[in-house]
Amino acid sequence: MVAPLEPALVGLVDDAAIFPPGNAPLPDAVQAYVGRSDEDGAELVGSFVVRDTDLPQVRDANVPLSVVVTGGAGQVAGPVQHARRHGIEFVGLEIAVRDLDDPAGNVRRIVAATDELETEWPTFVELPHVASTRSWLEAADEVAAAGMRLKFRTGGLEPEAHPASHALARWIDAALDRETRFKCTAGLHRAVRHTSPEGFEQHGFLNILVATARAFEGASLDDVVATLEERDGAALAAAEWRDGRRWFTSFGSCSVGEPLADLRDLGLVAA
Repeated sequence: MVAPLEPALVGLVDDAAIFPPGNAPLPDAVQAYVGRSDEDGAELVGSFVVRDTDLPQVRDANVPLSVVVTGGAGQVAGPVQHARRHGIEFVGLEIAVRDLDDPAGNVRRIVAATDELETEWPTFVELPHVASTRSWLEAADEVAAAGMRLKFRTGGLEPEAHPASHALARWIDAALDRETRFKCTAGLHRAVRHTSPEGFEQHGFLNILVATARAFEGASLDDVVATLEERDGAALAAAEWRDGRRWFTSFGSCSVGEPLADLRDLGLVAA
């Protein structure tokens, strides 16, 4: 018997196995998702993340999909119509703002596209990799006003893809100020902040949960930054992190095994 996962961890990880650096072949990744047992972290996993261009290859209609739109607002209609024709289960759309000169206007175009299609799934909007600029905050306002959600990129294959702790703290603060839920993507396969073999300073998903909970309770920006930079896993595991899940909905990871192993090491999941 496998001990059940506590509710605050259920569905925390979105399976992004087909994305870098994992780059798993789509059929293999879907098979692994469907065949995952509770011992392998099935309860920890929420949706399966797929690009809109890969949708025709997804044959299992019972796999809940988070679909990444690879183009602009005009490309939203295609995957939505495909899903409806084939009875595919969507649990979310993810789309990045590409108009760096007018991010708020770009968000309005995304809102118009999804409104026209009457989509019933949450849409996560990824804003440009800057923080606390007027245009960024105006775009976040548009996301919140439309009842959409934010998406934060927390890593990647290049050093500049990893936001500084101050930037991530301000992103979290902006989301909470707007009572807007958010997800993260990339670079969060480990629970605790660490330096990767490539020398990247990588955020930990447990750090973000604790930081979000503390920010919601009114912690200062400096305290939130310090929490994001904490490297003591035992201290983070003992802190209040569960309330952070109210706002930090999930993160995409090309590995499920690594997050699960870290949670077991920290005593948050039964070994």
